[in-house]
Amino acid sequence: MNANTVQVKHLSDQHGVAFGTSGVRGLVKDLTSELCFAFVRSFLQEVCPATKRVAVGIDLRPSSPEIAKACLAAINVSDADAIYCGALPTPALAFYAMQNNMPAVMITGSHIPFDRNGIKFYRADGEISKTDEHAIMNGCVFISSDLPEQLLQKKTLPDVDLSAIDCFKTRYTSLFPNGMLQGKRIGVYEHSSVARDVIKALLTHFGAEVVSLERTETFVPIDTEAVSDEDKAKGRSWAKEYDLDTIVSTDGDGDRPLISDEKGEWLRGDVLGVLCANYLQATHVAAPVNVNTVLELEAAKQTPARISLRTKIGSPYVIAGMEQLAQSVSDSRHATSIVGYEANGGFLVGTDVLVNGQILHSLPTRDSVLPILVVLAMSYQQRLSISQLSAEFAKRYTASDRIKDIPTDISRQLINSIKNDKVKQTALFPMNDQESELLEVVAMDETDGLRMTMNSGDIVHLRPSGNAPELRCYAESSDPERAGSIVNCALAFAI
Repeated sequence: MNANTVQVKHLSDQHGVAFGTSGVRGLVKDLTSELCFAFVRSFLQEVCPATKRVAVGIDLRPSSPEIAKACLAAINVSDADAIYCGALPTPALAFYAMQNNMPAVMITGSHIPFDRNGIKFYRADGEISKTDEHAIMNGCVFISSDLPEQLLQKKTLPDVDLSAIDCFKTRYTSLFPNGMLQGKRIGVYEHSSVARDVIKALLTHFGAEVVSLERTETFVPIDTEAVSDEDKAKGRSWAKEYDLDTIVSTDGDGDRPLISDEKGEWLRGDVLGVLCANYLQATHVAAPVNVNTVLELEAAKQTPARISLRTKIGSPYVIAGMEQLAQSVSDSRHATSIVGYEANGGFLVGTDVLVNGQILHSLPTRDSVLPILVVLAMSYQQRLSISQLSAEFAKRYTASDRIKDIPTDISRQLINSIKNDKVKQTALFPMNDQESELLEVVAMDETDGLRMTMNSGDIVHLRPSGNAPELRCYAESSDPERAGSIVNCALAFAI
């Protein structure tokens, strides 16, 4: 190799940057122009070698525009034209790319802390696979020694092409009844979500009176899978103060939803997933191991019974699960609709689906807008409040939280120490000594981390985050307060 040819893995290891559960993730200071250039150059070289056009988008993190310049430079030297779509939701960029048969690059750190960012990659047929990630990491690319100087000369980004946002809006305005939100007061918790303006436009299109809540120009990392106590309190307060029918929001890049009931209580993402699967009359569902067991309980109620498949955590694994389900029914004469969802509420559509007499085209990447609009449509069509929509679900409640700034290797050591130690296993649960003697593990799942089902019916799941140095904990119980107590107890034990 000559002096300017580098292997992406070698360069990324130097900076401590790697692929997470979905996309490249790292500290902003480590996402250098050379490294970002190398990732995109290798993506085009190893995964999409014949492409002539690439769509590019960003979220609203202050570091995203500079990273975008390096990504655009990589596209330019790859003899492809970049279509710069500006700040927009990740699923909007992905859908536009799929509809126009081109790959896409999204600069986003999703929900992870402010001092981090990342890059997501899409082939013309959807999100890249784990196999593609390995190909990108092993790729060798040429980097000009004067790349930093070239980028410094680029004072501004290209003009924004609005086609992607328009395409995404049309996907939904054609799908649901006009006027379905007439008379509804809906709060939009805007913070720094890149989806905030798209969502407001769609809600207004369907007739809602929109109340804007807490828009900010500084970036706020919102994690829809571990909603903070502060945001829980805000939801309840806003619902009462503004007399709202619901409040909606998303994470930073608009692929994970938040939606509340009429009291401002945020719905769990995996409950959203089941509601959405029911509305779309899905025949097959792929979902990660950490979602609520309502997945299987609701599947058994369907006629014929819905087939479900649990996967590792992360959209690439859910996508692989949908593909596995598609292969299993490739010879079937019956109509199939395959979807996926995650505990964070992100919903994936694996096949074209007929909805309200219209075709909803597949979008095999996380989307926040579809589940939000589906829940609102269900409320309208069934004449039920949002809190009533899941009233008939089995009484299984989930909770989750995380410990920040804990190294991944420490999290793994902790999990390994619990695996074969009953004393440590029972210490994860809030109970007295007599109760702990009766508690036993009846099922252990190591698909992703350690998930233990106890003879009490309670479930606890510990795993290191794939996106940041965090230990995540998920719990499930027949009582909502019990689920929260399990999370608190387990994380207190971990500390």
